[in-house]
Amino acid sequence: MFWGGGILVSRIYNYTQGKYQNINNTKVAILVDGKERDEIPARGLYKTKVKCTNDTTGNWDYNEWDLKLNNITEETKCNLEFTSNLSPEEYSELLEAGVNKRRNTYRGRNITDLYESGDLYTQISNCSFDDIYVGDYIKTNKQDTAGTSHNVTWLIADLNNYLHSGYTDLTTCHATIIPAIPLENAQMNTPNTTGVVDPNLTLTTSDKQKRTDIGAYVGSKMKHETLPSVFDTYIKPVFEEENIITYTNLLADQMEQSRSNQFGRTNGGASSGWAWYDSQVDLMSEVNVYGSTVWSSSGYDIGIDNRQYAIFQLKPEFINSYGNQRFNYWLKAVADSTGFALVDNDGLANSGSASYSGGVRPRFLIK
Repeated sequence: MFWGGGILVSRIYNYTQGKYQNINNTKVAILVDGKERDEIPARGLYKTKVKCTNDTTGNWDYNEWDLKLNNITEETKCNLEFTSNLSPEEYSELLEAGVNKRRNTYRGRNITDLYESGDLYTQISNCSFDDIYVGDYIKTNKQDTAGTSHNVTWLIADLNNYLHSGYTDLTTCHATIIPAIPLENAQMNTPNTTGVVDPNLTLTTSDKQKRTDIGAYVGSKMKHETLPSVFDTYIKPVFEEENIITYTNLLADQMEQSRSNQFGRTNGGASSGWAWYDSQVDLMSEVNVYGSTVWSSSGYDIGIDNRQYAIFQLKPEFINSYGNQRFNYWLKAVADSTGFALVDNDGLANSGSASYSGGVRPRFLIK
Protein backbone atom coordinates (compact mmCIF):
# COMPACT_ATOMS: atom_id res chain seq x y z
CA MET A 1 0.00 0.00 0.00
CA PHE A 2 1.08 3.63 -0.39
CA TRP A 3 -0.13 6.96 0.88
CA GLY A 4 -1.35 9.66 -1.47
CA GLY A 5 -2.21 13.02 0.06
CA GLY A 6 -3.38 11.34 3.25
CA ILE A 7 -5.51 8.80 1.31
CA LEU A 8 -4.47 5.15 1.40
CA VAL A 9 -4.18 3.84 -2.14
CA SER A 10 -3.28 0.41 -3.50
CA ARG A 11 0.04 -0.01 -5.29
CA ILE A 12 -0.36 0.03 -9.06
CA TYR A 13 0.70 -3.54 -9.80
CA ASN A 14 -0.75 -6.69 -11.40
CA TYR A 15 -3.10 -5.07 -13.88
CA THR A 16 -5.67 -6.84 -15.97
CA GLN A 17 -5.53 -6.44 -19.75
CA GLY A 18 -6.91 -3.18 -21.14
CA LYS A 19 -5.96 0.44 -21.67
CA TYR A 20 -7.30 1.69 -18.32
CA GLN A 21 -6.97 -0.34 -15.12
CA ASN A 22 -9.54 0.46 -12.40
CA ILE A 23 -7.63 0.89 -9.12
CA ASN A 24 -9.51 2.32 -6.11
CA ASN A 25 -11.82 4.37 -8.36
CA THR A 26 -8.84 5.63 -10.32
CA LYS A 27 -8.39 4.45 -13.88
CA VAL A 28 -4.73 4.30 -14.89
CA ALA A 29 -3.33 3.85 -18.39
CA ILE A 30 0.32 2.87 -18.77
CA LEU A 31 2.52 3.65 -21.79
CA VAL A 32 6.12 2.51 -22.06
CA ASP A 33 8.06 4.08 -24.94
CA GLY A 34 4.76 4.80 -26.66
CA LYS A 35 3.31 1.29 -26.29
CA GLU A 36 0.40 0.35 -24.07
CA ARG A 37 1.28 -1.93 -21.15
CA ASP A 38 -0.81 -3.68 -18.53
CA GLU A 39 1.82 -3.33 -15.82
CA ILE A 40 4.51 -0.96 -14.60
CA PRO A 41 7.97 -1.69 -16.08
CA ALA A 42 10.82 -2.87 -13.88
CA ARG A 43 13.01 -0.17 -12.32
CA GLY A 44 15.05 1.53 -15.02
CA LEU A 45 16.22 4.77 -16.63
CA TYR A 46 12.76 6.12 -17.48
CA LYS A 47 11.50 9.66 -17.52
CA THR A 48 7.91 9.72 -16.34
CA LYS A 49 4.85 11.88 -16.91
CA VAL A 50 1.65 11.70 -14.87
CA LYS A 51 -1.51 13.41 -16.15
CA CYS A 52 -4.83 13.03 -14.32
CA THR A 53 -8.36 14.38 -14.64
CA ASN A 54 -10.64 15.93 -11.96
CA ASP A 55 -7.85 18.04 -10.42
CA THR A 56 -5.99 14.95 -9.25
CA THR A 57 -2.24 15.44 -9.26
CA GLY A 58 0.44 12.79 -9.19
CA ASN A 59 4.13 12.10 -9.39
CA TRP A 60 6.40 9.12 -9.77
CA ASP A 61 8.49 8.18 -6.72
CA TYR A 62 11.80 6.86 -8.06
CA ASN A 63 12.92 5.52 -4.70
CA GLU A 64 9.81 3.44 -4.06
CA TRP A 65 9.23 2.96 -7.81
CA ASP A 66 5.60 3.77 -7.25
CA LEU A 67 2.87 6.23 -8.22
CA LYS A 68 1.77 8.86 -5.67
CA LEU A 69 -1.59 10.62 -6.18
CA ASN A 70 -3.22 13.56 -4.41
CA ASN A 71 -6.85 14.73 -4.33
CA ILE A 72 -8.23 11.49 -5.73
CA THR A 73 -11.90 11.63 -6.72
CA GLU A 74 -14.29 9.12 -8.22
CA GLU A 75 -13.83 8.44 -11.91
CA THR A 76 -10.41 10.06 -11.96
CA LYS A 77 -8.33 8.93 -14.93
CA CYS A 78 -4.52 9.08 -15.05
CA ASN A 79 -2.08 8.54 -17.88
CA LEU A 80 1.30 7.25 -16.71
CA GLU A 81 3.97 7.47 -19.39
CA PHE A 82 7.48 5.98 -19.22
CA THR A 83 10.13 7.04 -21.73
CA SER A 84 13.56 5.41 -21.61
CA ASN A 85 15.70 8.52 -22.02
CA LEU A 86 16.67 9.29 -18.41
CA SER A 87 20.41 9.70 -17.89
CA PRO A 88 22.18 7.89 -15.02
CA GLU A 89 23.05 11.30 -13.55
CA GLU A 90 19.40 12.38 -13.56
CA TYR A 91 18.37 9.07 -12.01
CA SER A 92 20.92 9.49 -9.21
CA GLU A 93 19.61 12.98 -8.46
CA LEU A 94 16.04 11.68 -8.25
CA LEU A 95 17.12 8.91 -5.87
CA GLU A 96 19.01 11.40 -3.72
CA ALA A 97 15.93 13.58 -3.44
CA GLY A 98 14.04 10.56 -2.15
CA VAL A 99 16.74 9.74 0.40
CA ASN A 100 16.60 13.33 1.66
CA LYS A 101 12.84 12.97 2.09
CA ARG A 102 13.32 9.82 4.16
CA ARG A 103 16.03 11.49 6.26
CA ASN A 104 13.67 14.36 7.02
CA THR A 105 10.58 12.28 7.75
CA TYR A 106 10.01 10.39 10.99
CA ARG A 107 7.87 7.30 10.46
CA GLY A 108 8.64 4.97 13.38
CA ARG A 109 7.45 1.77 11.69
CA ASN A 110 8.48 -1.76 12.57
CA ILE A 111 10.62 -2.97 9.63
CA THR A 112 11.71 -6.27 11.18
CA ASP A 113 10.18 -8.02 8.17
CA LEU A 114 12.62 -6.20 5.85
CA TYR A 115 15.51 -7.29 8.09
CA GLU A 116 14.36 -10.91 8.19
CA SER A 117 13.82 -11.13 4.42
CA GLY A 118 17.14 -9.44 3.58
CA ASP A 119 15.33 -6.64 1.73
CA LEU A 120 16.76 -4.17 4.25
CA TYR A 121 20.28 -4.73 2.92
CA THR A 122 19.09 -4.71 -0.69
CA GLN A 123 17.39 -1.34 -0.28
CA ILE A 124 20.48 0.12 1.39
CA SER A 125 23.04 -1.34 -1.01
CA ASN A 126 21.16 -0.14 -4.11
CA CYS A 127 20.95 3.32 -2.49
CA SER A 128 17.18 3.53 -2.99
CA PHE A 129 16.09 3.13 0.68
CA ASP A 130 12.70 2.23 -0.82
CA ASP A 131 10.87 1.54 2.43
CA ILE A 132 13.27 2.83 5.10
CA TYR A 133 12.68 6.02 7.08
CA VAL A 134 14.39 7.61 10.04
CA GLY A 135 12.94 6.23 13.27
CA ASP A 136 11.94 2.89 11.77
CA TYR A 137 12.99 0.04 14.01
CA ILE A 138 14.04 -3.61 14.04
CA LYS A 139 13.23 -5.91 16.97
CA THR A 140 15.55 -8.87 17.45
CA ASN A 141 16.07 -11.67 19.96
CA LYS A 142 19.44 -13.24 19.21
CA GLN A 143 21.77 -15.46 21.18
CA ASP A 144 25.40 -14.52 21.68
CA THR A 145 28.24 -17.07 21.57
CA ALA A 146 27.55 -17.98 25.20
CA GLY A 147 23.95 -18.85 24.35
CA THR A 148 22.42 -15.82 26.11
CA SER A 149 19.45 -14.23 24.35
CA HIS A 150 19.25 -10.46 23.94
CA ASN A 151 16.01 -8.66 23.11
CA VAL A 152 17.01 -5.41 21.44
CA THR A 153 15.17 -2.73 19.47
CA TRP A 154 17.43 -1.10 16.86
CA LEU A 155 16.64 2.34 15.42
CA ILE A 156 17.40 3.83 12.01
CA ALA A 157 19.19 6.97 13.24
CA ASP A 158 20.16 8.42 9.85
CA LEU A 159 20.77 7.60 6.19
CA ASN A 160 23.96 8.23 4.21
CA ASN A 161 25.06 10.79 6.80
CA TYR A 162 28.74 9.75 6.65
CA LEU A 163 29.05 9.76 2.85
CA HIS A 164 32.42 11.09 1.63
CA SER A 165 33.89 11.30 5.13
CA GLY A 166 36.92 9.49 6.52
CA TYR A 167 40.61 9.16 5.71
CA THR A 168 39.41 6.62 3.15
CA ASP A 169 36.48 8.16 1.27
CA LEU A 170 33.27 6.42 2.38
CA THR A 171 31.24 6.06 -0.82
CA THR A 172 29.05 3.13 0.27
CA CYS A 173 25.37 3.83 0.88
CA HIS A 174 24.56 3.11 4.50
CA ALA A 175 22.16 3.40 7.41
CA THR A 176 23.37 4.53 10.83
CA ILE A 177 22.00 2.27 13.57
CA ILE A 178 21.70 2.84 17.33
CA PRO A 179 19.97 0.76 20.01
CA ALA A 180 16.74 2.30 21.28
CA ILE A 181 18.07 2.07 24.85
CA PRO A 182 21.60 1.40 26.16
CA LEU A 183 22.72 -2.20 25.76
CA GLU A 184 24.46 -2.38 29.15
CA ASN A 185 26.28 -0.26 31.72
CA ALA A 186 30.06 0.07 31.89
CA GLN A 187 32.90 2.35 32.99
CA MET A 188 34.86 4.52 30.58
CA ASN A 189 38.00 3.75 32.63
CA THR A 190 38.58 1.98 35.93
CA PRO A 191 40.55 4.92 37.38
CA ASN A 192 39.01 8.41 37.21
CA THR A 193 41.22 9.60 34.38
CA THR A 194 40.91 10.46 30.72
CA GLY A 195 44.66 10.26 30.30
CA VAL A 196 46.95 7.32 29.59
CA VAL A 197 45.70 4.15 31.30
CA ASP A 198 48.03 1.63 29.62
CA PRO A 199 51.50 3.17 29.04
CA ASN A 200 52.51 0.16 26.91
CA LEU A 201 49.68 0.60 24.43
CA THR A 202 50.82 1.22 20.84
CA LEU A 203 48.36 1.45 17.96
CA THR A 204 48.66 1.62 14.18
CA THR A 205 46.48 4.23 12.51
CA SER A 206 44.59 3.95 9.21
CA ASP A 207 47.45 5.76 7.48
CA LYS A 208 50.01 3.30 8.98
CA GLN A 209 51.40 5.60 11.67
CA LYS A 210 52.46 4.33 15.11
CA ARG A 211 50.82 6.10 18.08
CA THR A 212 52.00 5.91 21.69
CA ASP A 213 51.05 7.64 24.97
CA ILE A 214 47.44 6.96 24.02
CA GLY A 215 44.71 8.43 26.18
CA ALA A 216 41.38 10.24 25.72
CA TYR A 217 38.66 8.17 24.00
CA VAL A 218 40.94 5.87 21.99
CA GLY A 219 42.95 4.94 25.08
CA SER A 220 39.90 4.25 27.24
CA LYS A 221 38.78 0.90 28.58
CA MET A 222 35.46 1.59 26.86
CA LYS A 223 37.02 1.74 23.41
CA HIS A 224 39.46 -1.15 23.88
CA GLU A 225 37.47 -3.63 25.94
CA THR A 226 33.80 -2.79 26.27
CA LEU A 227 32.92 -1.81 22.70
CA PRO A 228 34.60 -4.88 21.11
CA SER A 229 32.67 -7.04 23.59
CA VAL A 230 29.42 -5.22 22.83
CA PHE A 231 30.06 -5.67 19.12
CA ASP A 232 30.56 -9.42 19.48
CA THR A 233 27.73 -9.90 21.96
CA TYR A 234 24.92 -7.76 20.57
CA ILE A 235 25.70 -6.41 17.11
CA LYS A 236 27.51 -9.07 15.08
CA PRO A 237 25.03 -11.88 15.86
CA VAL A 238 22.18 -9.69 14.57
CA PHE A 239 23.58 -7.86 11.56
CA GLU A 240 26.49 -10.17 10.65
CA GLU A 241 29.92 -8.72 10.05
CA GLU A 242 29.69 -8.66 6.25
CA ASN A 243 26.83 -6.15 6.48
CA ILE A 244 28.64 -3.83 8.92
CA ILE A 245 30.90 -1.15 7.46
CA THR A 246 34.50 -0.76 8.56
CA TYR A 247 35.22 2.94 8.12
CA THR A 248 38.02 5.35 9.04
CA ASN A 249 37.17 7.61 11.97
CA LEU A 250 39.16 10.56 13.31
CA LEU A 251 39.34 9.94 17.06
CA ALA A 252 40.91 11.73 20.03
CA ASP A 253 43.88 9.72 21.31
CA GLN A 254 45.93 12.32 23.21
CA MET A 255 45.13 14.07 26.49
CA GLU A 256 46.88 17.06 28.06
CA GLN A 257 46.34 17.76 31.75
CA SER A 258 47.20 21.47 31.53
CA ARG A 259 44.88 22.45 28.67
CA SER A 260 41.84 24.62 29.37
CA ASN A 261 38.42 23.15 28.58
CA GLN A 262 34.73 23.97 28.20
CA PHE A 263 34.31 24.09 31.97
CA GLY A 264 36.48 27.21 31.89
CA ARG A 265 39.22 25.57 33.91
CA THR A 266 42.63 26.75 32.79
CA ASN A 267 44.32 23.54 33.87
CA GLY A 268 41.26 21.31 33.79
CA GLY A 269 42.57 19.01 31.08
CA ALA A 270 41.44 18.44 27.50
CA SER A 271 41.99 16.19 24.52
CA SER A 272 45.02 17.38 22.59
CA GLY A 273 45.45 15.19 19.54
CA TRP A 274 43.75 12.78 17.18
CA ALA A 275 44.44 10.20 14.49
CA TRP A 276 42.59 8.13 11.88
CA TYR A 277 41.54 4.66 13.04
CA ASP A 278 39.68 1.81 11.34
CA SER A 279 36.44 1.30 13.23
CA GLN A 280 33.17 -0.63 13.15
CA VAL A 281 31.51 0.62 16.32
CA ASP A 282 31.91 3.80 18.39
CA LEU A 283 30.16 5.92 20.94
CA MET A 284 28.37 9.00 19.62
CA SER A 285 29.68 12.55 19.93
CA GLU A 286 27.84 15.45 21.56
CA VAL A 287 27.21 16.89 18.10
CA ASN A 288 25.66 13.59 16.92
CA VAL A 289 23.18 13.85 19.78
CA TYR A 290 22.62 17.52 20.62
CA GLY A 291 23.70 19.18 17.39
CA SER A 292 26.44 21.14 19.20
CA THR A 293 29.20 20.71 21.76
CA VAL A 294 28.53 21.26 25.46
CA TRP A 295 31.23 19.66 27.61
CA SER A 296 33.47 18.30 24.84
CA SER A 297 36.89 19.50 25.97
CA SER A 298 38.21 20.48 22.52
CA GLY A 299 37.69 20.08 18.79
CA TYR A 300 39.73 16.87 18.91
CA ASP A 301 36.69 15.15 20.46
CA ILE A 302 34.53 15.65 17.36
CA GLY A 303 36.32 14.68 14.13
CA ILE A 304 33.90 13.46 11.45
CA ASP A 305 31.12 13.18 14.05
CA ASN A 306 30.25 16.81 13.34
CA ARG A 307 26.59 16.43 12.31
CA GLN A 308 23.48 15.72 14.34
CA TYR A 309 21.69 12.47 13.59
CA ALA A 310 18.33 13.01 11.91
CA ILE A 311 16.51 10.93 14.53
CA PHE A 312 17.47 13.40 17.27
CA GLN A 313 16.35 16.36 15.16
CA LEU A 314 12.99 14.75 14.42
CA LYS A 315 12.40 13.09 17.80
CA PRO A 316 14.48 14.94 20.42
CA GLU A 317 12.85 12.93 23.22
CA PHE A 318 14.82 9.92 21.93
CA ILE A 319 17.98 11.62 23.21
CA ASN A 320 17.31 10.32 26.73
CA SER A 321 14.18 8.18 26.48
CA TYR A 322 12.35 5.56 24.46
CA GLY A 323 8.94 4.06 25.15
CA ASN A 324 8.62 6.09 28.36
CA GLN A 325 11.90 4.64 29.67
CA ARG A 326 14.56 7.21 30.59
CA PHE A 327 18.28 6.43 30.68
CA ASN A 328 21.80 7.87 30.66
CA TYR A 329 24.73 6.89 28.46
CA TRP A 330 28.31 7.81 27.67
CA LEU A 331 29.48 9.96 24.76
CA LYS A 332 32.99 9.74 23.35
CA ALA A 333 34.14 13.24 24.32
CA VAL A 334 36.67 13.99 27.04
CA ALA A 335 35.19 16.54 29.47
CA ASP A 336 38.23 17.13 31.66
CA SER A 337 41.14 15.23 33.19
CA THR A 338 38.85 12.89 35.18
CA GLY A 339 35.64 12.49 33.16
CA PHE A 340 33.83 12.08 29.87
CA ALA A 341 30.66 13.64 28.49
CA LEU A 342 27.37 11.83 28.92
CA VAL A 343 23.63 12.18 28.37
CA ASP A 344 21.78 12.18 31.70
CA ASN A 345 18.46 10.41 32.15
CA ASP A 346 16.68 13.71 32.89
CA GLY A 347 17.76 15.13 29.53
CA LEU A 348 20.69 17.06 30.99
CA ALA A 349 23.87 17.41 28.93
CA ASN A 350 26.37 16.35 31.58
CA SER A 351 29.70 14.71 32.30
CA GLY A 352 30.68 11.94 34.67
CA SER A 353 33.75 10.55 36.36
CA ALA A 354 35.45 8.00 34.14
CA SER A 355 34.91 5.20 36.68
CA TYR A 356 31.13 5.75 36.79
CA SER A 357 29.14 2.88 35.28
CA GLY A 358 27.04 4.59 32.60
CA GLY A 359 24.96 3.35 29.71
CA VAL A 360 26.55 2.05 26.52
CA ARG A 361 24.58 3.21 23.46
CA PRO A 362 26.91 2.84 20.46
CA ARG A 363 26.42 3.51 16.79
CA PHE A 364 27.46 1.53 13.71
CA LEU A 365 26.82 1.62 9.97
CA ILE A 366 25.24 -1.13 7.86
CA LYS A 367 25.29 -1.49 4.08
